[in-house]
Amino acid sequence: MIARYMRPEMGRIWSEENKFRKWLEVELAATETLADSGVVPCEVAEKLRERARVDVERINEIEAKVRHDVIAFTIAVQETIGDPEAARWLHYGLTSNDVVDTAQALVVRDASRLIEKGVAQFGEILEKRAWEFKDTPEIGRTHGIHAEPITFGLKIANWYAENRRDAARFKIASQEMAVGKISGAVGTCAHLGPEIEHRICERLGLAAAPITSQVLERDRHAQYVAALAILAASLERVALEIRHLQRTEVREVEEPFGGEQRGSSAMPHKRNPVSSEQICGLARVVRANSQAAMENIALWHERDISHSSVERVVLPDSAILVDYMLDRMAQIVAHMKVFPARMMRNLEATQGLIFSGQLLQDLIERGAPREDSYKWVQAHAMAAWESESNFQDRVRGDPNIRKFLDEKALAYAFDLKRQLRAVDEIFRRVFHTTIPGFRPESRPGIAVLEEN
Repeated sequence: MIARYMRPEMGRIWSEENKFRKWLEVELAATETLADSGVVPCEVAEKLRERARVDVERINEIEAKVRHDVIAFTIAVQETIGDPEAARWLHYGLTSNDVVDTAQALVVRDASRLIEKGVAQFGEILEKRAWEFKDTPEIGRTHGIHAEPITFGLKIANWYAENRRDAARFKIASQEMAVGKISGAVGTCAHLGPEIEHRICERLGLAAAPITSQVLERDRHAQYVAALAILAASLERVALEIRHLQRTEVREVEEPFGGEQRGSSAMPHKRNPVSSEQICGLARVVRANSQAAMENIALWHERDISHSSVERVVLPDSAILVDYMLDRMAQIVAHMKVFPARMMRNLEATQGLIFSGQLLQDLIERGAPREDSYKWVQAHAMAAWESESNFQDRVRGDPNIRKFLDEKALAYAFDLKRQLRAVDEIFRRVFHTTIPGFRPESRPGIAVLEEN
């Protein structure tokens, strides 16, 4: 992954040096476990722990000759031990993927912790901003067209609920990856045995996979990258909405724009949603990676190497990108500008048309035939749309409608607060909290008007 989209801590986790350090961690855990079992002399295990070191440059130099990264690694590490008698016990009873797959689980575990932290922090920001705009009216849009009123807080609360599902989904996928294998060349545990495998993995803080081939089965990895892809798509959903709301003719929200930032080399007035667009673009990469991870599930017999080159790209790149996207999206949402007055102006732009659904429902509830009610309301709605006239004024003069709705009932059909009466209850369900002074109604429809 290019440095532009890599945060330092995640970059260190996926570095070549850290990868080899994790390989060494597996090798030493195996030697120490075998020493505990009396297979390897205890002093040898101690000497390996004290002396064994990773030299990335030397490993790469040897790999250029032997064309096998694990062999190059073991040769280079043995050179640092300085004791042939002790060095001969390094990699004892192991095959390459005992080391590679188990060490990869350690790397993924560290990366997952960062991502889980990022998901949680983004959720906290969403929660804070949702409550900030809980009662800020905004027009809801379906197909890009004005539909019915919502609040901007409801929109953000919806993002928050998805964030919580992302967290749960990713946690499951991460747990499926937190397994090791020391089961040998075809998964039979022929050399060290299942008990040693279990104890080595336990020493590393991993579960031992109950059964493997020469490698851990790649459905685990596919699930993991897919969880990252869904997480990226959730971030894209937020970014895409901000892009739409920042359009000049909408201008309800604007992503942060720095004091020295410039939007265009030719047009000084431009304030483009470039950060949100970047999130949308990077989400495409992570989604594409999930397809490649799916292709890795099917391998020849007990293992081939076709998955290896793919994972060298899609695992680090997906984790690095999602980590970057989470941080970037959190900054966007935390510092985005919101324009409530513009939201209200847009909500009122169609002069009452957005209440047509409530008007229809009230007519039916008061006894009007549904088909007739729909025709009456739609006729006035279409005329108001095309003439840009006031919808409420038009229906007020219709004798068919006034036969069922008096002035008070008609005003109630166009009551914005009525449309948003369930916001408190929705927030209570999303955030599992009690709202001071909130008293839910069983069904506060037209009957409430009559009671009042």
